[in-house]
Amino acid sequence: MARGRAPGFESTREEILAAAARLFARKGYPGTSMNEVAEACEVSKPTLYHYVRDKHELLMQICESHVQSLAGLVEEVRAQDLAPEPHLRALIARFVREYGEAQHQHRVLTEDVKFLDDADRERLLLVERQVVAAFAEAVAAVRPELQAARLHKPLTMLLFGMINWTFTWLRPDGELSYESVAPMVADLFFGGLGAVQASKPAALVE
Repeated sequence: MARGRAPGFESTREEILAAAARLFARKGYPGTSMNEVAEACEVSKPTLYHYVRDKHELLMQICESHVQSLAGLVEEVRAQDLAPEPHLRALIARFVREYGEAQHQHRVLTEDVKFLDDADRERLLLVERQVVAAFAEAVAAVRPELQAARLHKPLTMLLFGMINWTFTWLRPDGELSYESVAPMVADLFFGGLGAVQASKPAALVE
């Protein structure tokens, strides 16, 4: 009979993934050893290997957990049954905030996914495509004529261009927070530069 998982297994696994994501984001996947991951997690290497088979699986779990979290956000917003524009604004707000809270995981996904094998990358890509499709549907719901012109998907990718790379320039200790940037992204997408409000953004609260 297979031995069951110990209480707290999942919470410990999440802590390991978070610590590894911080290391990978700072040093890169190739430049990080499993010894360093174990040290950062304050566990022994044998204990670390109880949770992940190897460094490749560790990378895959970080990336998969992140994309599944994004897919979950899509479903949470969908369940609110909002009108088209509030629905899209809610998606934008939730994703900007998620990227702020999971910026290490997002950096790993964007920069280190190339180290996964083809089958694993395809699994991640399938989920990412579903997320993009949900955004494209939301754009089309606001402007149905854009779908007829086959512009809803290109516009969705432009929107993701604003959201996805926020972590490369937005400093957690700077004047802007992810919470204050989210409505700027939405206003810019919906109305262009003239729609962005000039009120002083709230500083990031630690």
